[in-house]
Amino acid sequence: MSIIKEYTPEILTTLILLVSVSVIRYSVTTLIKRYAKHAEINEHRAVLVSKYINIVIMLLTLAAVFIIWGVKSDQIYLAFTSVITIIGVAFFAQWSILSNITAGVILFFSFPFKIGDTIRIHDKDFPFDAEIDDIKAFHTYLRTKEGELVTYPNNLLLQKGVSIVNVTREEQDFTD
Repeated sequence: MSIIKEYTPEILTTLILLVSVSVIRYSVTTLIKRYAKHAEINEHRAVLVSKYINIVIMLLTLAAVFIIWGVKSDQIYLAFTSVITIIGVAFFAQWSILSNITAGVILFFSFPFKIGDTIRIHDKDFPFDAEIDDIKAFHTYLRTKEGELVTYPNNLLLQKGVSIVNVTREEQDFTD
């Protein structure tokens, strides 16, 4: 019992923090889902963005718990910078992973096109038209007119010229 009395402030503060973080995570997830529904964005993309944000929230919560329980800030700083350095080196070695994740988040919030749109990719080596089947965190699934499924990296969707085609039959008949 003396241990509980000795650490009562830390226990109460940790409980308050955990309840607050749970409310914040729920609120953020709800807001992202509402935003996705309002902007007609695929629910799967909203879930991915929610996961990214929840990871950041949990890392900040972990740091706060360490501070509450008296871990020295020098030790927290050393641990986080070491982890970030290791992650940074790994991402530098695999920069395309980081750029694809970043592009996926940008595509989620800017939504220049959505699932079902037909787009034209203006690539000098391999130009093509395709319909967007799905947009994932790292890549986008595109279906060509021939029915071929193409996995296209998200970072290339931002780097290459992309135009939305979506030609209806009436417009197509008029232009022919």
